[in-house]
Formats: sequence, C-alpha cells, structure tokens
Amino acid sequence: MSPKVVLLPGDGIGPSITDAVVRILAAAGADVDWETPLAGATTAESEGAPLPDRVLDAIRRTKVGLKGPLTTPVGKGFGSVNVRLRKELDLYASLRPVRTMPGVPSRYENVDITVVRENTEGLYSGIEHVVIPGVVESLKIMTTPACTRICRFAFEHAKKIGKTKVTALHKANIMKLADGLFLDCFYEVAKDYPELESGDLIIDAACMKLVMQPENFEVVVMENFYGDIVSDLCSGLVGGLGVTPGANIGNDTAVFEAVHGSAPDIAGLNMANPTALLQSAVMMLNYLGQNEVADRILAALEKTLGEGIMTGDLGGSAGTTEFTEAVVTRL
Repeated sequence: MSPKVVLLPGDGIGPSITDAVVRILAAAGADVDWETPLAGATTAESEGAPLPDRVLDAIRRTKVGLKGPLTTPVGKGFGSVNVRLRKELDLYASLRPVRTMPGVPSRYENVDITVVRENTEGLYSGIEHVVIPGVVESLKIMTTPACTRICRFAFEHAKKIGKTKVTALHKANIMKLADGLFLDCFYEVAKDYPELESGDLIIDAACMKLVMQPENFEVVVMENFYGDIVSDLCSGLVGGLGVTPGANIGNDTAVFEAVHGSAPDIAGLNMANPTALLQSAVMMLNYLGQNEVADRILAALEKTLGEGIMTGDLGGSAGTTEFTEAVVTRL
C-alpha cells in the first residue's frame, strides 16, 4: 500500500508550485498517495480557522505532510499556521539544509550548511501580553528537555549525513540563564559524540562569520528565534528562499514545506519557482525510504538549473510550467 501523505497546497502561489511538484513526483515514479484537505486563508474565511482540527488529525494519522506556503497576517488577524503545526504535532526540529545549487547565481561557491532550529519554545513562541498600555512583555521560556533533544537531533543528523562538526549558536554572554541552559545542554549531549567536533559561537559573531567564511560551517544548532533569522541568512548565501528546502520533524511525524512566502502578487501568473518545495519533497521521499527516486529527482533538478533553465526570480525566463516540464524531461 502506498504511503499516505497530507498535501497542503497553501495560499498565493502555493497551488501552482504544489501542482508542479506532484507532477514531477508522479513522472519520477514516487510511491505516494496524496490526501488534500483544505487549509489556509480560504478556511480562515469559511471555517474561522486557517488550520482546522481535521487537518491536524489527518497529519497525525498519516504521519507525513507536504506543505506549500500559507499566509500569516502581520500584526493582526489569525496566528501563524506554521507555529500551530509545530506545537500541536510536537515537530520540535526544524531542518534547513542550505547548499549551493548548479547554475543558481550567488555570492559564494561550495556552501553546504545544515541549520537545525528548536521549534517549540523560546522567544519565537509568541508568548506575550500587555502589562499596562504602552508596555508589552514577551517571554522566552527554555527547558532542559527541549534544549537537550534538539542538540541530540543535531548531532545525530550530522552523523547521518556524514558531517564532522556541530556548532551551537547562542547569546549566553547576555542571556546567561536561558541561553546558558541551552549551551550547558549542548555540551552535555556532545559528550556522547566524541567522534564529532563540537563548538559554540555567540550569535552576532556567528552571523558575521557566516557571511565572511560560510565554508567553515557544517551543522549549526540554536534556539527558535535565532534559528528563524539564521536560516534565512544562510538561504541568502545560496540564492535565496526560492532554492532552500525545509522540514519540521518530530519523533514519529514530519511536515516538509516551502519556507518562502505565498507571493500573492504573482499568484496565477505562471511565474512561481517550485524549486524549494521540490527539494522539500525530495527530503520527504528520503524520509519515506524512497531514496532512489529522490536521487533521480534531485539530479534532474540540478541538471535543469545547471543548463540555465530557471524562473524569473533566479534571473531566468522560464514559467512554472516550462520549468516543471524541463525537470520531467531530464528525469
């Protein structure tokens, strides 16, 4: 029986890039049975929630999801769908592999960094309230179990992908208790992996070094808020969010996603770039054990980009449909 996967097309350009990815996976012979419940801005209007409970229940049942970009209003409206997904399903590890892609213009060559971000607590959780009018308090809550498991995930993943160095990013010089706890957990976990090099950097110094010498980094691990920023910074090293995949992983459930926005201004214009979501789908296939199909898709994608066939956001002239068919042809 084919594995069931919940497909959330998303908002804006989401439906067009998910259609492209489904087309490519089918052409490659991926063994996937899609289940597509409605979610996003449409259900926010019709059902009062962008992520109805039935969608969460579907992912709990299938254990795997692939998600296009979902809109989150800025400063008003409903809360982040992504944050709720991660919390409700305990998808505690955000995994963002960032590497140079053939033919994609960028300032650097041979970048290969994996960003591991704690996904369930820290400042990014959005726990905040008004103390008195004009004064807002935001809480950064850190716990030993969450810090320990994300650090262990980083070391385990480094071993799995053949890396030799894991670096913790923090601000323990200022947040001595919260980030100090994270750092203590990191080095406690590091004792179990003597074969891997472990070290740490203060987050601001790390950002400087990332843009000066990205080749010195392999796997980096950090708390939620820092990870949100650093993962996008690293994407900028290789051409932007349009070529960077992402996954949110728990103990027995995983949701793979496009990490870029929904770009409503180009929705329906055949201009969207499916590369990021396609690479996320490749990660999903590897997660499902379909490694041969995943490798073929990735090779076809790299060949397409290497031949200069790319969408407008990367400086090319191909539309979404043309780019998709080019990848299919090269499978």
